[in-house]
Amino acid sequence: MASLIYTSAASSSVRGVSLIEVLITIVIFAIGLLGLAGLQMRLQSSEIESYQRTHALILLEDMANRMTANRANATTYVTTAADPLGTGDSQSTACAGSGHDFDVCQWSNALKGASEQSASSNNVGAMIGARGCIEDLGTGDQFLVTVVWQGLTPTSAPASGCGAGLYNGAAGTSCDNDLCRRTVSTIVRNADLGSP
Repeated sequence: MASLIYTSAASSSVRGVSLIEVLITIVIFAIGLLGLAGLQMRLQSSEIESYQRTHALILLEDMANRMTANRANATTYVTTAADPLGTGDSQSTACAGSGHDFDVCQWSNALKGASEQSASSNNVGAMIGARGCIEDLGTGDQFLVTVVWQGLTPTSAPASGCGAGLYNGAAGTSCDNDLCRRTVSTIVRNADLGSP
């Protein structure tokens, strides 16, 4: 009789997993997977933003080098902040000639993404809505070169006037008031290389 009591006490302590324990485990696992999916989306957005900034810096350096190489005609490169090159400009895509006209045409095409094309011949090699401005800083030998583009998430609106008002989302969206406009700028200084 004593062995029978011992057996029933041992069998009552060994039970299977209840349904509620399985459901709690599934809920915890699902919350973890949702967190990983959100992290993956955030990483992809950060990767696109990083790619666009890198490409903008390359285009910025390209125009700075073109202006430095053609320093005698640097003032002819000047655009206005309200009429930038790139997306939406009236530049021809066929670059002919040399000097200023050729440089401006090529830079405009690069801003429009002509360096890479999709299978359907659409330009895909630049940032979203890329534009560029070259402003004279009033000295005749210093110029502000700026590249702007459309970011994916809102931040604070940049101070630079290049492309201002061109990157607003629909009313009430998170990109109102240029919050998704991104900019990078550099100053090109063309020193007088003549006699002192």
